[in-house]
Amino acid sequence: MCAIREDGAAHPYGSRPPSPTESERRSELDRLLELAMRDTGVHAGAVFLLTSDRRALRLEVIAGIPAEYLAPWFGMALSSPVPAADAVRERRLVWLGDPQEIARRYPRAAIALPYHHAVAAAPILTGTTAWGALLLFWPGSDTAGPAGPSTERLRATGPSPERALATGPSPERVRAAARSLGRFLRDAAGTGHAVLPGPAPRSLPPPPARRRGPGEALAAVDFVERLPEGSCSLDLEGRFTYVSATAAALLGSSVPDLIGTRPWQSLAWCADPVFEDHYRAAVISREPGYYTAMAPPDRWLAFELYPDGSGVSVRISPTDPNGASQGAAARTETRQGEPIRLGEVYRVLHLAAALSEAVGVCDVVDLITEEMLPAFGARTVALLAAEDGRMRVIACRGYRTRLLKQFDGVPLTFPAPAVRVLATGVPSFFPTFEELSRAYPALLPQDGLHAWAFLPLIASGRPVGSCVFAFDSPRSFPARQRVVFTALAGLIAQALERARLYDTSMELAQTLQAALLPDSLPDLPGLDAAARYLPSVRGMDIGGDFYDLVRVDDTTAAAVIGDVQGHNAKAAALVGRVRPAIRSQALAGATPAHALTQANRLLVDMDPGRFVSCLYAHLDLARHRAVLATAGHPPPVVRHPDGHAEVLALPPGLLLGIDPDAEFPSTEIPLPPGTVLALYTDGLVETAGVDLDDAMSGLAAQLAQAARPQPMDRLATALIDHARQTATRTDDIALLLIGLSTAA
Repeated sequence: MCAIREDGAAHPYGSRPPSPTESERRSELDRLLELAMRDTGVHAGAVFLLTSDRRALRLEVIAGIPAEYLAPWFGMALSSPVPAADAVRERRLVWLGDPQEIARRYPRAAIALPYHHAVAAAPILTGTTAWGALLLFWPGSDTAGPAGPSTERLRATGPSPERALATGPSPERVRAAARSLGRFLRDAAGTGHAVLPGPAPRSLPPPPARRRGPGEALAAVDFVERLPEGSCSLDLEGRFTYVSATAAALLGSSVPDLIGTRPWQSLAWCADPVFEDHYRAAVISREPGYYTAMAPPDRWLAFELYPDGSGVSVRISPTDPNGASQGAAARTETRQGEPIRLGEVYRVLHLAAALSEAVGVCDVVDLITEEMLPAFGARTVALLAAEDGRMRVIACRGYRTRLLKQFDGVPLTFPAPAVRVLATGVPSFFPTFEELSRAYPALLPQDGLHAWAFLPLIASGRPVGSCVFAFDSPRSFPARQRVVFTALAGLIAQALERARLYDTSMELAQTLQAALLPDSLPDLPGLDAAARYLPSVRGMDIGGDFYDLVRVDDTTAAAVIGDVQGHNAKAAALVGRVRPAIRSQALAGATPAHALTQANRLLVDMDPGRFVSCLYAHLDLARHRAVLATAGHPPPVVRHPDGHAEVLALPPGLLLGIDPDAEFPSTEIPLPPGTVLALYTDGLVETAGVDLDDAMSGLAAQLAQAARPQPMDRLATALIDHARQTATRTDDIALLLIGLSTAA
């Protein structure tokens, strides 16, 4: 009897349990990843799964390249600006067809993986439910460049199957593969056995090679040994799997000493990161590579790399440095001590780019707790800041709150390692608790923590705070890791200092903005009003758009919205002159035309070098009428009680501040109960490449489609959220919604 799979097909290998084990579910996930790679024709792929709280992605399984190449993204917050997170968050396929596009759109990813390749990230979805992301790699599109003598020979061999795929897979096939993964993950969750990220990423072995008989294998070895050049083979992890006698002699070693090792570990003169860098480039790009290097004492060698899905074949031959292609030579020398691994260099560069994008203190904290913990294998992290001669705990992850409270507010002379490193400026590393206890006997053991790195945060020579990483097992902290952590501390300190300055300026700007706009909107019987304001420039939460709702008497109000040319501090200063002037006219009971005329003359007399658009609406709640006049401002949108909405056609007036004799015609409209009047600035609707009339009609359509009845506050939030999600806004946004209650 055959078992029936959840998709309805008969299982060809006999019956299986109704509920697959976790191992079987992960095996099926692996099979679907391999099928996706085969169907799309890519050479590497990975599956990221959402964590149980659906706030982060974790790398679950990878094939085609070593998992360590994606170490910066073993764990990432869903808000991270990387392809996989963007694909899931925005529910769209992210397609990066060449390295230049990767660098332009995702500079952090380009720094962390600086090799010639293309990548696609597809969200794994079923309906609107996201399960994770599918990441696929293939060779990037070719770019012209200088060619050395050996490079020409590599090109003459013709394109390999991998290079033939340089145009990339079909986007529809990528989407289809993601859908297959989504159905599997949905069905698994439906049985109560959701597939969640494992404790560490898994790597799939290369597909099995064609079986060769003993005679064929010996003949191949004999063939290679007869060649005048040396030959060797490395697997995807960079380990020697075969070395010819000639190659071993040229490398200055023996075959037994090389097999199973990596060149940059077993050959001292290959410890320079350039060797591993060339190897990584070949594995990720699947393109032949060439470089030269000098082996001790003074022998120049040429290395030709030919990658495929199982590893890299290398041809080694003596060469003359004068004949090497320009830029290919890399002279290396034996160095004392263990050098920093290239992967760690790229990891620091990745985190440096991420820290440079952090704006506020919250951004820095999120980056440290959500990206640095998995990147460095730490279990806990705490960030402390020096404020007014004391230490303050500003963020932590993994620590018990009670433990950290002991250090919150302690003076900078307190005898604790997190405080001591700030005084000395020198990081402290403790591989075991015994070593930590010898230095600080008063400290008590902490459950599950066995090694610590205490890093001082010094910015511009001034102590900013300290950062503490703790690990769940003893850790030796070799010299190269200490260098990495020390460099990281400097980057964190600079980012934290910038963030605190930003937060200070943000607080100042918000205080100023609050003074320029109404503290609240007045309550009037039968009137429901809501307002929103968003500046366009991050870092200066202030701009030139303004609004006001003025209570004239119990049945009369004036609604005003305007836009000062520009969106900066000067524009905001002009708002501080214009809005009070118009408000005073409203309180005096002026008509819209008269109020705009007086504001226009004020601006002409001031001659600020800026123009102002403005819309003024006089609301008569007793008669259910409104009189409107505009000074070059976008027309309002009105939603009638029956639900249909339209853009009002008002006679356009001239912008304020141009002509002292300008006139502003008025228009009277009915305001029956159930009407909604929307006043807004152009930032709400203006989008590059979209006609402004079409954009305003789109706003009317949104109002017509909105649920009724609905509080104006909720409707305002929905309109602003829609504007944020549909396009990048480059102008300030002000919105004033006025709803006439049906009970009025």
